[in-house]
Amino acid sequence: MKKLSILFLLIPLFVLSACGGTQQEAEGNSADTEKETRTYESENGPVEVPANPERVVVLSTFAGNVMALDTNLVGVDSWSKMNPNFEEHLEGVEEVTDQDLEKILELEPDLIIGLGSTKNIDKLQEIAPTVTYTYGKFDYLEQHIEIGKLLNKEEEARQWVEDFKAEAEETGEKIKEKIGEDATVTVIENFDKELYVFGDNWARGTEILYQEMGLKMPEKVKEDVLEPGYYTISAEVLPEYAGDYIIFSEDSATDTSFEQTETYQNIPAVKNDQVFKANAKAFYFNDALSLEYQLNFFQDKFLNE
Repeated sequence: MKKLSILFLLIPLFVLSACGGTQQEAEGNSADTEKETRTYESENGPVEVPANPERVVVLSTFAGNVMALDTNLVGVDSWSKMNPNFEEHLEGVEEVTDQDLEKILELEPDLIIGLGSTKNIDKLQEIAPTVTYTYGKFDYLEQHIEIGKLLNKEEEARQWVEDFKAEAEETGEKIKEKIGEDATVTVIENFDKELYVFGDNWARGTEILYQEMGLKMPEKVKEDVLEPGYYTISAEVLPEYAGDYIIFSEDSATDTSFEQTETYQNIPAVKNDQVFKANAKAFYFNDALSLEYQLNFFQDKFLNE
């Protein structure tokens, strides 16, 4: 495979002087000046990255962070590509995986972002500076700030976090005033013939509901789900985990026949019309754009705002 050699060198401009005078700069010097770089301290050590990345490939999870910071994407993972909230933003952006080395090469990225589990890191590094993150090493808001540092937009990232926290906390106070301080909320999702319950740090809006808004989860969820982050259950035991309100991240491509059972229909949240259904494809992640969508969803469903 042909390797893409990217030399990030700042070529100085030389001023030639003679006989007490200064000659004009040689024509074309500005065209020879290549991109500035800076050192980003990644979890795997220092990486020389563009000072201001312009062609970014994201191989997992972080596309919404990059887009929220107004940085151009040329390639993203399939999960981001199928997210209905990203459709407009990703028009013309290629879908790629960590196996699509030739395709990524053709996109001429100046930065690649992935997870710690991303494969072919050594080969990706030959294409462009590559930075990976271990999922969960940073909390969901710290992760956005870290992406901001990588993209040389830390100030913008911190401002976004500050504004988001303020709005989420204010929304949480309004919700608790409406539904009661002791009302409980459960987040579930159907996926690949399984039913899952989520804790307070596994996307699907859980960070907003439990961390920022301070809403309560049922005791059974605390016991079984809080530590692992998510927990697989059968539809038959769902009533044991169901709160006063249920956020149902629904995958329409997966069987939802359990909703027609007497067990499900007799859950108080179902009877009281307090099950709020969201498109799972729009609820999977906790990047900045997904968080904005989730917060708006909760404002609409709980407060009709």
